[in-house]
Amino acid sequence: MKQVMNQALKAKEVERHRAAVLRMEMDYELATLFEAISEENDQKRSQCKQRLERIRLELLKLKAL
Repeated sequence: MKQVMNQALKAKEVERHRAAVLRMEMDYELATLFEAISEENDQKRSQCKQRLERIRLELLKLKAL
């Protein structure tokens, strides 16, 4: 029983760490998106939006667990 609890705690810790990494990635992508908008670079803007959507979906999945 103790081993199961330890595994559950480790899994939660991994999820928290992954969420923190995703938030840092999101901050970076938002900064990159701002730069793309400022430069009027449509291709870069589109790529940033796609990466932000992937990050958003992954964060939603983590919160659902």
